[in-house]
Amino acid sequence: MTKPNILILMVDQLTGTLFDDGPAAFLHAPNLRKLAARSVRFANAYTASPLCAPARAAFMSGALPRRTRVYDNAAEFASDIPTYAHHLRRAGYYTALSGKMHFVGPDQMHGFEERLTTDIYPADFGWTPDYRKPGERIDWWYHNLGSVTGAGVAEITNQLEYDDDVCHQAVQKIYDLSRGLEPRPWCLTASFTHPHDPFVARRKYWDLYDGAPELEPPEPLAYDAMDAHSQRLMDACDWRSLEVTPDHIRRARQGYFANISYIDDKIGEILATLEATRQEAIILFVSDHGEMLGRKGLWFKMNFFEGAARVPLMIAAPGLTPQRIETPVSTIDVTPTLCDLAGISMAEVMPWTDGESLVPLAQGQDRLTPVAMEYAAEGSITPMVALRQGAWKYIHCAADPDQLFDLAADPEEEHNLATDPRAAEVLAHFRQITDERWDLPAYDAEVRQSQARRWVVYQALRNGAYYPWDHQPLRAASERYMRNHMDLNVLEDSKRFPRGE
Repeated sequence: MTKPNILILMVDQLTGTLFDDGPAAFLHAPNLRKLAARSVRFANAYTASPLCAPARAAFMSGALPRRTRVYDNAAEFASDIPTYAHHLRRAGYYTALSGKMHFVGPDQMHGFEERLTTDIYPADFGWTPDYRKPGERIDWWYHNLGSVTGAGVAEITNQLEYDDDVCHQAVQKIYDLSRGLEPRPWCLTASFTHPHDPFVARRKYWDLYDGAPELEPPEPLAYDAMDAHSQRLMDACDWRSLEVTPDHIRRARQGYFANISYIDDKIGEILATLEATRQEAIILFVSDHGEMLGRKGLWFKMNFFEGAARVPLMIAAPGLTPQRIETPVSTIDVTPTLCDLAGISMAEVMPWTDGESLVPLAQGQDRLTPVAMEYAAEGSITPMVALRQGAWKYIHCAADPDQLFDLAADPEEEHNLATDPRAAEVLAHFRQITDERWDLPAYDAEVRQSQARRWVVYQALRNGAYYPWDHQPLRAASERYMRNHMDLNVLEDSKRFPRGE
C-alpha cells in the first residue's frame, strides 16, 4: 500500500482561543478557514509546555519535557530520542524541514534528512535560566513589554525576513518533489515564527483590522490580584519599566491579528503549490503554544492559562471525517497520530512516550486520559504541572497554592475553586493523579542539575574560539540549474512539471 505524503504547517504562539472551530469569524484567514472545513478540528488542544523549545521537542517526540529533558529554551534535545521524522524516515519517507524548530545542541536534524533554512533562534546554552537565583532577571534575552509598547507597522523585520524564506523554500521543495525524481513518500514540515511577538506587521495586513472590536483591551488585572506565578512572570518581563496604555494594547493586538493574516497568506502559497503540482498529502496545522494577548493582565506564554496553553490543531486526512471535537487533546499526540495515519508502529518506543493517537478519537471512540502539561523554564522557580480533563483544569506547583478552574462555567479562569468546599472531590481527584504521575522533588533536582551543568559548559565554550551549533543549510551550487556534467536536454525535461502540456 502506498504511504501518504504528509505536510505539517506549524506556527508560533498562535492561541487556540481564536481557533475554537477553525479561525475566529473576525480573522481574515481564508486559507486556514478553507483548510478547517475539510479537517478534524480539535477545539481543546493543549501544548505540552508553554514555551518554544520544550513545546517543540515534546511535539516532535510525543513525550513531555521531563522525559525529553528539554526543560527550557536552552536545554539540549538528545539525539537518541526518536521524533516523528525518525519514525517516518525509518519507514521509507523523505523528511524535510523548512523553518523553526528551536533545536538546542549540536544535533540540528533530529531525523530530518534535509533542513532548508537555518533556525531563527540560537542553538547553544546561552538562554539557560538559573533556579539558584530566584527572581534574577537576565535582561539580554528575557521577554519585556517592549513588544507591546513597540507594536506597529513595518515592511520588513527580522521575523518577516525569516518567514518569507520559510515559505519560499517550502514552495520550492514542493515543486521539486512534483518532478518525480524522489520515489519515496515525503513529509515536509513548514514551521513559521509568526504570529510570535514583536507585534509588528506589514501595512496590508495591519489595515485589515482597523477599528475591529476585538482590538479592545481585555479586562485589566492588577499585579496585586494575580497569582504568584503570574506575578513572577510580570517581574521577569520587567513590567515596572514600561507603562502599557490601552492604546498600546490595541496596537499589539492589531499587530498580532495582522500577522495571523500574513501567515494565512504564506500557508495559502504552500497549499496552492501543492494543488498546482497535483500532489496529495495529509495536512496537519498546529502551533507550539499560545499567546495571552493581555488576558489576565499577561502577555506572551509561560503559564497554563487558556490563552497561552491552548493551541489550534487541525488534521485533514483521508478516512477522517471533518468535524469539531471538544475532547481535550495534546500536541504530544501528534507523533503517534502521524505514525498511525502512515501505518507505522511505534510499539518499540511507546513505553517511553506520553502521547496517544488521535485517530480513534476522530473515528468516534472515547478518550479518558487527562491532558498533562509541564513547565520548568524562565519565570518559574520550581517545576509546575497541569492537568485538563473534561471541563476542569488543575494547576500545581510546590511553591504556590493550587489552582482549579471549571472552564465550562468560567472560561476566563477568574474563579479559583481550589479552596471551594463544593469542588473538594474534584480537587482530590486531580491531586491523586498528580501525586501518582509526578515526583516533583526529583523533577526539581533534575532541572537544577541540568541548569548548573549548562552554565558551566556555555561559559567554557564561549571562552576562546567559538564553534557554533547553528544549522548551516548546505546547497551545492554545482548541482543547481545547468552545469557541464549534465545533459541539457535531460535536465530541462526532468525539471518540468507537468510535461507535455
